[in-house]
Amino acid sequence: MKITPKNLYQRQTTLPEIGEEGQQKLREAKIVIVGCGGLGSVAAVYLAASGVGNMHLIDFDVVSVSNLHRQVFYTTESIGKPKVAVLVNHIKSVAPFVKLTHSSSALSKLNTLKAFADFDIILDCTDSLPIKYLINDACVLTDKILVYGSLYKFDGYVASFNVPDTNGERSCNLRDAFPEMPKEYIPNCAEAGTLNSIVGIIGLLQANEVLKLITQTGKPLINQLLIYNSLENTQFKMKLKPSHDCHSDGAKRRGISDIFKTETYTDIPCDLQDENLLISATDLKEQLLKSRENLCLISVIENQNMLLPFEVDAKIPLSKFKPKNLKIEHSKTYVMVCQIGITSYTATKTLKMEFSDLMVLSLQGGIEKY
Repeated sequence: MKITPKNLYQRQTTLPEIGEEGQQKLREAKIVIVGCGGLGSVAAVYLAASGVGNMHLIDFDVVSVSNLHRQVFYTTESIGKPKVAVLVNHIKSVAPFVKLTHSSSALSKLNTLKAFADFDIILDCTDSLPIKYLINDACVLTDKILVYGSLYKFDGYVASFNVPDTNGERSCNLRDAFPEMPKEYIPNCAEAGTLNSIVGIIGLLQANEVLKLITQTGKPLINQLLIYNSLENTQFKMKLKPSHDCHSDGAKRRGISDIFKTETYTDIPCDLQDENLLISATDLKEQLLKSRENLCLISVIENQNMLLPFEVDAKIPLSKFKPKNLKIEHSKTYVMVCQIGITSYTATKTLKMEFSDLMVLSLQGGIEKY
């Protein structure tokens, strides 16, 4: 049987709220999905299968074994391969009429505005807090709709930000809900853990928002943040209103433009870490075999129940990590350990600032690379 748009989307166009007109709007839509992990892979596959005509996928990461329990469009054969490449191949097999492009470059302040320029709706499917603010600010500055998704353990968060009304005025954005990035440490799903079902639910809710926005059907989550709890199966809609100093679009853009000039929007990516403060998995294994007595291993993973491939001397979540409370032995080398090597690097720098003459190292790549 020959596959055509008409027979492929028949069940969808049968809906009077969608019809051929709505399907045409989907075909003409141009969207960007930032992050092809648990949220992004689900949203991308469902939106492509729904008939969204133009999609650009952005993700710099490769598939790892720890991804598979929640990123169900990847297989054991995908491990080690770029997520965007694997996802593009899968989408092509189920949605032959979608025009797909992709990028394996990480978003940064230097490339985000350009990356969003030719698209209408941006999906934030990332797990990095600075990048979420970067995406939000870029969408405000370029007048793009942002469909936001986020996770924390058993909770999920969804909203449609920066949506124009009939007068062209834009709705609330992320900074209306949370004006500044929290200064306290917030663990991502790699460290806090997450249940796979909540990941799928939030990814699908993001896809649902996009479909409503494109086809102008239903009521998108405008000026509100949906908070869904998977344990209680409850949801709460938090109403949002513009910040007191950003009631007009011009004021919003000016305020965020000022922030954009000075904000770096960076985590501590592994490629920017000081090599003098790192120890590779190979070197640590060798040192553990030679002499365990000269090492002090500290896990700064927030979820202290996480299984580790070796014994540690202390388990202190980064949120509670205070160098002054440690009984330091200057004869030892201190090795900070976390899931992927970012939290441990933060702890390493913190400890080094307090005790400059102490030998402190971060496990490069974390226990995922061990």
